[in-house]
Amino acid sequence: MTQKVAVLGTGKIGEALLSGMIRGGWAPADLLVTARRPERAEQLRARYGVEAVSNAEAAKSADTLILTVKPQDMGTLLDELAPHVPADRLVISGAAGIPTAFVEERLAAGTPVVRVMTNTPALVDEAMSVISAGTHATGAHLTRAEEIFSGVGKTLRVPESQQDAATALSGSGPAYFFFLVEAMTDAGILLGLPRDKAHDLIVQAAIGAAVMLRDSGEHPVKLRENVTSPAGTTINAIRELENHGVRAAMLAALEAARDRSRELASGNS
Repeated sequence: MTQKVAVLGTGKIGEALLSGMIRGGWAPADLLVTARRPERAEQLRARYGVEAVSNAEAAKSADTLILTVKPQDMGTLLDELAPHVPADRLVISGAAGIPTAFVEERLAAGTPVVRVMTNTPALVDEAMSVISAGTHATGAHLTRAEEIFSGVGKTLRVPESQQDAATALSGSGPAYFFFLVEAMTDAGILLGLPRDKAHDLIVQAAIGAAVMLRDSGEHPVKLRENVTSPAGTTINAIRELENHGVRAAMLAALEAARDRSRELASGNS
């Protein structure tokens, strides 16, 4: 039996998920979208051939609801959905820091909820989506979430207690790499390279390094050592990174991101 999936609050990540599902073989007729602005809803309908509906209509007719609104908007959305969501609907929450218990207590008793933290590489089908089960979600519900999110990258199941850590590493992770590329580009300019050439050099180095990490099976220390010749250029650079506390700064940054995810879960905006 064909099942309908609704993406509620379809922003950039929601649209990336929608387009990935269609590329993965989902029929547009089986997909519903909601958006805050009517013109945005019409844009999605015209672009993908999906039906744009209200949140209440989506709750009544879709078998799976994917909530992609911002964390601060989740409570309002759930209050709107609650009268219309039967307890057999699968609800997937994609809001950072929002625990499944927050969703469950606002919907009918027994509603299965799955929490997913994806990231912006979903826009290029290279996301990492971290999936956790709520109190009433079964293995079948997790499998369904994996089927949906595998259209935009890889998926990984973790206990919900690890979601804040996963958000710090993976959900926010692309921003750290963009920040590093920005800093390295500035360094390239300082060393005398034009910005466009510095950018191209760094981006290709990042892509090559990522593929090696993914495909070689080698520990990152081993791969780094392969580049680090005695008394060479790389070890001098590594020494300066260590002298400036880059490793310690990264640890502190990830702890700060995890702590902020916990704050969001507690309702601190």
